[in-house]
Amino acid sequence: MKSFSCLRLLVLRVALAASALSAAPLSLDELVRDIVAHHPELAFYEAEIDAARAQRRLTATLPPPELAFDAGHKRVRDLGGTLAGEGLAWSVSLAQTFEWPGRLALRKSLANRDVALAELGLARFRAALAARTRTVATTLDAARRQAAATAEVAARFQALREVFLARDPAGLTPRLETRVIEAQEISLRRRATDAAIAAHTALLELNQLRGAPPEAPLALAPIMPSFGSAPLPPAAALLAAARENNFEYRAARLELEQQGAAVSLARHERYPSFTLRPFYSQESAGERETTVGLGVSLPLPLPSRARSGAQIAEARHRQAEAAVWAAERALERAVLTAADTFTARAAALALWQPDASETFREAAALADEHYRLGAVPLATYLELQTAYLDAVEALLATQRDALDAAQQLQALTGLEFPRAEAQP
Repeated sequence: MKSFSCLRLLVLRVALAASALSAAPLSLDELVRDIVAHHPELAFYEAEIDAARAQRRLTATLPPPELAFDAGHKRVRDLGGTLAGEGLAWSVSLAQTFEWPGRLALRKSLANRDVALAELGLARFRAALAARTRTVATTLDAARRQAAATAEVAARFQALREVFLARDPAGLTPRLETRVIEAQEISLRRRATDAAIAAHTALLELNQLRGAPPEAPLALAPIMPSFGSAPLPPAAALLAAARENNFEYRAARLELEQQGAAVSLARHERYPSFTLRPFYSQESAGERETTVGLGVSLPLPLPSRARSGAQIAEARHRQAEAAVWAAERALERAVLTAADTFTARAAALALWQPDASETFREAAALADEHYRLGAVPLATYLELQTAYLDAVEALLATQRDALDAAQQLQALTGLEFPRAEAQP
């Protein structure tokens, strides 16, 4: 049983780490604020916003002017081939390309939507990061509490088994009771190991999110979600809020607007840009000639090319329309499913007494005391110990599911749902 003693130490260490390592454990909201404020991946989305804003400034400007300078040597001969003069010939010109009126505004509109998408991506990442932090922290707290309860019951079974073996019981009934205690102890090893692994995995992820070493201790205040008795808003109100605030749906609508602007730009590009080129040239070959003028150039439009560009943009716009429709259907389904889940889990939590787990714990301790005195049969003793662990697991799982559903509803609709933490 040496290995089980080591396992007990591991479970107890995981379960009691918060209270043993810090006199002022972090609350869930403090942990979320710290991670959202300092997560290193935020720099990626902030850089994306900076790049989109720089691209917008670049799009709103004309292309740079082009300066050209030519120089050479010129010889002039008459019809008989006699050299009439020679000298330097040079010219300088400055060319500036101008867009067709209204085209820069369309390109700036596209760039503005790129900036909006980048800002939306940052907000979506922050919201997802906060929700993930709450989920993992809740998992860590539940695993620690479950590990503590499992370690408590496991210690009782181990102590009983050691007492029975020390007595060297004779007779069939004592031997069978000893085997039953050993079997329950083996089952608890599995549950204790699972709880310890779940707690350690959650701690590793939280440490990664907050930029701490993998094995750094983290003390959390006990988390007790409380959603009150107020019902959820009507389904129509939830769906309206989701269409207004949901990040994925807003991104799909922005992309649709962007594709609409791209269609307008593709149609506008049928009219070519034009270039103005003022120039000055001088030739000194016998006599000096000076020329000053203004040149205009524009590409010859190809109807098939312009038509193909507009058709591509229109096809992309139809794709964006279909994507918005699909996103709206998926959003409605997710909101209604999360609302049903939250309502059911919150109703189940309302049926629990505030001190239900403590009541079961006291009953299990009382059964252990009286079983040792011979006042309680083995079946009742086992049932109470198992009921205590099952009640703790059911309560923690229901709380975790309700909190997950509330966080999902908040992410989908942008509405705030009340939460409370029970301080130690």
